[in-house]
Amino acid sequence: MQNHLDLPEPESDRDAPTWDAPISVTRFNAMARELVERSIPLLWIAGEISNFTRAASGHCYFSLKDERAQIRCVMFRSRLQHVDWEISNGMQVEVRGAATVYEARGEFQLTIEFMRRAGFGALFEKFARLKAKLEAAGWFAATRKKPLPVFARRIGVVTSPAAAALRDVLTTLRRRMPSIPVVVYPAPVQGEGAAKRLAYAIGTASRRSECDVLILCRGGGSIEDLWAFNEELLARAIVECSLPLVCGVGHETDFTIADFVADARAPTPTAAAELATPNRAELQARIAAVHRRLQRATQRRLERHMQHVDYLSRRVTHPGERIAARQTHLRQLGVRLTRCASRAVQQQQYRAERLQERLRVAMPDLLRAQADVQRLRARLVLAMERNLAQRDALFARLQAQIDALSPQAVLERGYSIVTDADGRIVRDSGEVEVGEEVALNFARGNADAQITRKGE
Repeated sequence: MQNHLDLPEPESDRDAPTWDAPISVTRFNAMARELVERSIPLLWIAGEISNFTRAASGHCYFSLKDERAQIRCVMFRSRLQHVDWEISNGMQVEVRGAATVYEARGEFQLTIEFMRRAGFGALFEKFARLKAKLEAAGWFAATRKKPLPVFARRIGVVTSPAAAALRDVLTTLRRRMPSIPVVVYPAPVQGEGAAKRLAYAIGTASRRSECDVLILCRGGGSIEDLWAFNEELLARAIVECSLPLVCGVGHETDFTIADFVADARAPTPTAAAELATPNRAELQARIAAVHRRLQRATQRRLERHMQHVDYLSRRVTHPGERIAARQTHLRQLGVRLTRCASRAVQQQQYRAERLQERLRVAMPDLLRAQADVQRLRARLVLAMERNLAQRDALFARLQAQIDALSPQAVLERGYSIVTDADGRIVRDSGEVEVGEEVALNFARGNADAQITRKGE
């Protein structure tokens, strides 16, 4: 067995927890709430409403009872918005809710998620199944639906001639656009065979094609009263209808299969008539506004053309006047040209004088420059001669010093240079041996010799 309090199962009575330490009431109620919510799934429960109250917050509190028991229930405002009928004491209902414990009071209660009147459960399930089937078949797709005409030439109405909805539709059409003729295709909207008769009327209107748009309408009622509009036979006739069809069945909170398959859905029959026709008052207002805009545009265009005519009339002159004006203009241009030419000549003369003055200031004295050149040339020649004489004397002195230190000068004084067989100069008698051949270099010429004797 699963322990809902997340406590381990005792292996025996001896191992069972003793819970010696007391726990708070808050903790105990929280444990009870967790146990109830985990153990009891979401259920449908049928019963009678009693002790119904609606709090200022919008939440509802009541008891659900039968012959032998009752349970406290709460339904929050977010869930109540899906209930489109008035809840009151004594009503037999079916609720879907989750069991829980209100910890603040330790009360066992049911939190309601959805409520419906008893006996409608089968119809709701049938409606849901058919809706899912037709939606899967693509009957609700927006791409399949036809657009409504902006200006219908004739409107067809499929409903019961005795229905109050027909009077509402005709009153609305007469108020909005009385010039549009209306064709009524009678059919019962409630009871046995109503769906078949409605489908036949829609098929008749489609075959005749004498209308531009079709209105399927009926007033409000219970789900049984509106059930003819939840039949697949009627839905098929709407899908196969060649005319755009507006469905206005019931009140704003009522939804039928016909609403989903129709080309347009209106919350009421009156709204369906408004969708199918333009508003004459609005059209007249729009036409009046366009008329005023056209008048203003025409007036502005006429004023522009009148202004242009005035401008052209001012430009039209006699040919003689135009010739005289041109001659006057030419004389003025001649005077201006003469003045400009005279001014240009004066400017050029003034510029030439300034350039001549600048040239005179910048021009050198050629005679003085020639004299300076002659004088500088004479000085240069004298300086060059003196420099050459000094260079010659220095060269002669250096030449004498070189000659004095030259080996040739020594040889000229009668000396000779002795070299051995390897060409080395012999400076000491110890560098040669007796019988060794040596070379003698004189001031002019040379000779070979042999050492016959050495002395210190």
